[in-house]
Amino acid sequence: MKAIIVAAGRGRRLGVETDAIPKCMVKVAGRAILHRQLDALRAAGVDDVVVVRGYRGDLIAAPPDGLPLRFVENPAWAENNILTSLFFAESEMRDGFLFSYSDIVFAPEHARALAETIGPVTLVVDRRWREAYEGRILHPVSEAELARVEGSGAAAAVTCVGKRLVSAEETAGEFIGLARFSPEGAAALSAVWREALARGRGTPFGAAASLDQAYLSDGLNALPAHGVTLRPLFIDGRWREIDTEEDLARAEKAIPTWT
Repeated sequence: MKAIIVAAGRGRRLGVETDAIPKCMVKVAGRAILHRQLDALRAAGVDDVVVVRGYRGDLIAAPPDGLPLRFVENPAWAENNILTSLFFAESEMRDGFLFSYSDIVFAPEHARALAETIGPVTLVVDRRWREAYEGRILHPVSEAELARVEGSGAAAAVTCVGKRLVSAEETAGEFIGLARFSPEGAAALSAVWREALARGRGTPFGAAASLDQAYLSDGLNALPAHGVTLRPLFIDGRWREIDTEEDLARAEKAIPTWT
């Protein structure tokens, strides 16, 4: 099973932590963010990891006992965003994959549950997201990728996801940046990308001012029009986004309680 991790950005909001190393190599509770991801992914049966790298990408490495890494370069990392970064690895997507942001840590059971899902696209959505925002000053709720979900049980579908697109009152939870794409889902996302690319990189796409500035959520929100249903995999905490120095300090306290 393959995983693709997008790790091209600088992570300036972590301050001095990323002056010399990329964001995914910052240590949290004694272990690099990326290494914690690899631990969880291996527990889910992942045996092939592709990392899209950019800023200080030469310093991204697996631990000696971790999953081996393969790399794809994003040479324009300073000028583009997550969706464009992912599509530098388009040739790696065809057979399906697990996707992860590079600045999240998550319990292994979340990765295992995701790997077992069926359907074209599954998004991990935290129902207890509000707890992580209590006292979180530097990364407010307005920056959360909240998800609207309609239906329930096997019929539940994510109908909208992204920053400032879904209100806190109507959300079912926060998309944590961890997802699964089957071959069908990956093909549909590639079709969305190709259509948008034909309109031009500078053309607005989804909620973004241009395709190059689009988030993954902009691509996700285009999938239902292609007949693809986005399924939620609900979790209840036991993950953290590490976007700021404040997040790092809070994660240092939270992660040890997961074991």
